[in-house]
Amino acid sequence: MYKRQVARAATACALFFAATAFAGQLDLSNPDDAFTAARKIGCSTVDGEAITYWWHGRAYSRRQGEKDRHLFNVEGMNTRLCTTVNDEDKGQGYKLVSREILLYKDPKTDDVLATWDNPWTGETVDVLHVANDPVNFTAYKIGRDGKPASFRGTIVGDRWWTTNTIPLWYPNVLASEYQKEIGGTYHATEMFNFMGDMDSLLDKETTTAEVQVGWVRMSDWLPWMMMNGREGVVYMHTAGRKLDSWDDMSETMKNEIAEYYPEYTTPPPADDSRRNETSCSYYKKIRDGERKAPDRN
Repeated sequence: MYKRQVARAATACALFFAATAFAGQLDLSNPDDAFTAARKIGCSTVDGEAITYWWHGRAYSRRQGEKDRHLFNVEGMNTRLCTTVNDEDKGQGYKLVSREILLYKDPKTDDVLATWDNPWTGETVDVLHVANDPVNFTAYKIGRDGKPASFRGTIVGDRWWTTNTIPLWYPNVLASEYQKEIGGTYHATEMFNFMGDMDSLLDKETTTAEVQVGWVRMSDWLPWMMMNGREGVVYMHTAGRKLDSWDDMSETMKNEIAEYYPEYTTPPPADDSRRNETSCSYYKKIRDGERKAPDRN
């Protein structure tokens, strides 16, 4: 009898602690919790809390009939924050505001490039690094398809991951009014992988998830490369993570920001309503004299 009572008591304790642990976790089958998990991956559940992503990798060329070239090393960062918003039809959501940098670096020395020797044209051109400000979007619990939020990732053991492929096809801001007749549509694809541990994702006490990220991009030639319509594409393959703190970023990136992009120490304001910047629109503003490129000479 005593052994039965002890066993029953032990079982009751185990069930109590299991229920307590479960109560302290997000349920990814619940749309509200799935939406919270997405926000924890992208930024933080605390309005205004700054989060930084950092990544690095390589960029290559791809042209018919020739071997791919290792053009650059690349290193990027994105500083962001989220704030809660509400919509009558879509319900509660969050607005993410951010700015980002992508540096092109010498493939041998890993130094940040000021100029680049184009191997196809023989021309030395000025390098314009990506400095997109802002890069914003808004997400709601009810998606564009009218369906509630859901977790669309994969879970194996104590790890999760998601993939997202974004084909890009839109009028290039650098093209003329005759782009339909002679070309000028921007064509690229971005592929993201996000992954992390289940504990930080599901724990209701944590405001942000531990995340590693993979980013692949295929695109037309970069405008500053001055390729003059030559056939071919650039592709980049990178990996990185959400940083625990700003200090975890590389010294190279921190030095670049301090010297050339001081505003990138913080995200844009939460109520930022500016139109998103792209590498092409940024280049156009530099080309048209609306903005000044960092002086690296």
